[in-house]
Amino acid sequence: MVTASKDLRTGRSIWEWQRATSVKYGPLLRDIEVDVLVIGAGITGAMIADALGESGLKVAIVDKRGPAKGSTTASTALIQYEIDTPLTKLSLKIGKANAARAWRRSRLAVDELAARLGELGVPDVVGRDSLYLAGNLLDQDELAREHDARRAAGFASRYFDRKALRARFGIARDAAILGYGNLAIDPRKVTLALLKAATEQGSKIFTPVEIVDIDDKKTGVTATTDDGRRIHCRHLVFATGYELPDRVPRRGHKIASTWAIATVAQPRRLWPEQCMIWEASEPYLYLRTTPDGRVICGGEDEDFADSDERDALLARKTATLTRKLGRLMRHLDPTAEFAWTGTFGSTATGLPTIGLVPKMQNCWVALGYGGNGTTYARIAADVICGGITGRPDVDADLYRFA
Repeated sequence: MVTASKDLRTGRSIWEWQRATSVKYGPLLRDIEVDVLVIGAGITGAMIADALGESGLKVAIVDKRGPAKGSTTASTALIQYEIDTPLTKLSLKIGKANAARAWRRSRLAVDELAARLGELGVPDVVGRDSLYLAGNLLDQDELAREHDARRAAGFASRYFDRKALRARFGIARDAAILGYGNLAIDPRKVTLALLKAATEQGSKIFTPVEIVDIDDKKTGVTATTDDGRRIHCRHLVFATGYELPDRVPRRGHKIASTWAIATVAQPRRLWPEQCMIWEASEPYLYLRTTPDGRVICGGEDEDFADSDERDALLARKTATLTRKLGRLMRHLDPTAEFAWTGTFGSTATGLPTIGLVPKMQNCWVALGYGGNGTTYARIAADVICGGITGRPDVDADLYRFA
């Protein structure tokens, strides 16, 4: 295996019982030659394959599980331009100009994704604003400074003190920032729609296929499968999510665990405007609604990756999320009808690592997505496609390996 195999998720995700478009795929029965091999048929691989296909490249996608069967269905799918790391804190880590640039690129990525999903007619893509609540990471005064920094960087936002927050949203917290123009999606439907678009452009999906060896040279890359098939390509892309490729540097990259629930349907009890809600806290709580009136609530993240330990906590974490949701939204029924847990990756800055793999020729990777996974997947598609097609992305330096 060329990646560290992991049990990426456990439990009953809300997305798995939703109907979605079908995608053509099959086994790899012979050696093939393509322009680009994408390893991973989750949401990142789907976006990258779609972008490469639009550029006219011949693409093969392989996955050992199947389309959208890895960590994609563990996502709670709050698609926000607001990065996990507040703008004021990111400025201290990478400088004010670069922090603002990273936030602006996330804004662009959300807009790009909305446009592409609109072109494809993907269902259950809903525009949502987001409400960022004061917490133990940013208190009321610090949140006010964060609001000022966002406005100075060109982001439309509104600051609410405790009285205004309760009056408009019925939430009893010291303060909040309202951001605009984000998305709530069904990650499985989006992934399958993008993979279908890629196949209509000529891409081929092969599964179950496991890559066990990679021979990288200046002239191209040869990937060998567990049954001895060979895929010859000019470029290879690791879109393996949180299963890290063996030869990829791990410095600064951390694997952690998260938990989520989805309540019973209760469309008449939802909060005004149904904005997505998250906290300036560690660990933070976040919630959103679904088209059928459920509430998805996630968080309680912990810094370990052992799947047995993670899974053993599912019942306790479900009870904790249910209790916290009930306290925040007292008019809701917080009873969990779905509960699941999954693995995710993060970095010290909250920014992903995207680019050519050091000491691997013609091999690309995207790592460290944190809570902005789908937004960063869109950025990865732009950066990697631009690099492969000879049109380097203007923001690629923000995400390259240190």
